[in-house]
Amino acid sequence: MNDEFLSCVGAWLAVDPDENDRATIEKLLDDRNEDELRRRFDPPLTFGTAGLRGPMMSGPAGMNRCTVRRATQGVIAWLDEIGVDRERGVVVGRDARFGSEVFNDEVVGILLGAGVRVYEMPRPLPTPLTAFALQALGAAAAIMITASHNPPADNGYKLYGPDGSQIIAPHDATVERHANIAGEAHLADRTSLLHQVVDEGILESYREHMAGRFGVLASPLSIAYTPLHGVGGETMAELFSRSGFVNVAIVDGQFLPNPEFPGLPFPNPEEPGVLDAGIACANEVGADLLLANDPDADRMAAAVRRRDGSWRVLRGDEIGWLLGSEALAAAQDDDVVATTIVSSSMLEKMASRAGVAYATTLTGFKWITKAAPGKRLAFAYEEALGFAVDPCVADKDGVSAALALARLAHDLSLHGLTLLDRIDELEARYGVHAGSQLSLRVSSGHGREVLTTVMQKVRATPPEVLGGVGVSEVVDLEAGWNGLARTQGLIWRLGTTGRVVVRPSGTEPKLKAYIEVVGNSGVEDLPEERERCTAILNAVRNDLARILALEV
Repeated sequence: MNDEFLSCVGAWLAVDPDENDRATIEKLLDDRNEDELRRRFDPPLTFGTAGLRGPMMSGPAGMNRCTVRRATQGVIAWLDEIGVDRERGVVVGRDARFGSEVFNDEVVGILLGAGVRVYEMPRPLPTPLTAFALQALGAAAAIMITASHNPPADNGYKLYGPDGSQIIAPHDATVERHANIAGEAHLADRTSLLHQVVDEGILESYREHMAGRFGVLASPLSIAYTPLHGVGGETMAELFSRSGFVNVAIVDGQFLPNPEFPGLPFPNPEEPGVLDAGIACANEVGADLLLANDPDADRMAAAVRRRDGSWRVLRGDEIGWLLGSEALAAAQDDDVVATTIVSSSMLEKMASRAGVAYATTLTGFKWITKAAPGKRLAFAYEEALGFAVDPCVADKDGVSAALALARLAHDLSLHGLTLLDRIDELEARYGVHAGSQLSLRVSSGHGREVLTTVMQKVRATPPEVLGGVGVSEVVDLEAGWNGLARTQGLIWRLGTTGRVVVRPSGTEPKLKAYIEVVGNSGVEDLPEERERCTAILNAVRNDLARILALEV
């Protein structure tokens, strides 16, 4: 170990407040275990797509008390640098993951110790409620301790700015710059006059607003719901009840928060098998619709019973079309709808026909919420099950999205139709938009280096043909594109047939490829057109799988 690295380790030990974490690092030093030390120090966590997120372990590459303490000191210095009055206060919320309560306490203590007013959420609650409270209180910022849908061993730190949405560059770099030079911190306790718990009236105003917008008098619709052992259960159950959805079955054993997420391969509703218990519950009670939130309830998944009794799990894009069709039908003159470069292209076509402004953004709601400066973002979504159906939350909100989808399913049922019938209608009008993903998951630690290597190789030698379709254009997002900020990613266009986007995930150590194949509009035989598009999609996917496997 060279002197520079040892100096870095020593500097961290000097400010790490956790005795156990310090002991772990000191033992690694005594054992001269350089590999493990470097895994914990290099590279340090940085603000990605949704803030800081990583495995809970000692050292700057992990989520721990020291990382949280330094980040919070960085936030305070950042607010001072951009001239935002601390007296406006900071909202602090948390989910129910391992470590979330301890990290929440660190944030509260650091803020109070620095003379910053704190509005603390009263208990573990959905991330969208923290974002809502920020706007409702007119606070300077909000900090949410959550790793959303990441594996159980992870945690994270999500930061919202004075505008109510997540921070983007250059603010993230400013926070990190101050965090990296943070020294000893003074903490204060909750007896401080600057501390107050967010009033239940704030949470009630959210519930009242959403129930008023998406509720019905009384719905016979049978729904199964699961929060996947996360924090959405209590809030969703209350909202379903007061919104007229009284025939709701909660998936047994998944209602209460449990940071171990038992029975789930990953606590991510996108992953295969995660909705199995929900579908089993839906079958038991004869439900026609399954709704699910991820552990911090900022995402929403859905499955619909087909007429033959089998189930179809909806893609994020399909839910986006459904919710988007309703938003566009009610849009006002100054409204904008938006989605990301990796989402389906159908929303743009829908917006064009409706005469509503549309925007494409980079991946992540920190970009989506800034798509309509000076206008109202009436609806936005990303294919990874993130939906914004009401501008009172400047972020994705799986709670209100679940309620909005239930309302649409109810309205359709009054005419003998289902959500699948509406999807048929949309694809008949705008063309089949078949989509799929590929993911290359790597281990933590040096995994990011693997992803960087893969990206460098596919950037240097892009494919000429995918699935028998020629690659008509290569877009390198690191060079910037269509006025978007530079980011890691490649777009391979397949003429009018579709496109592929390849990018490293900003929240997990994996590479993701997003494929879309677009069919013809107005076709008479929709099943045949779907079959044709699916065949092309599978061929493209198979070629991509071989390319990515070879590059590893």
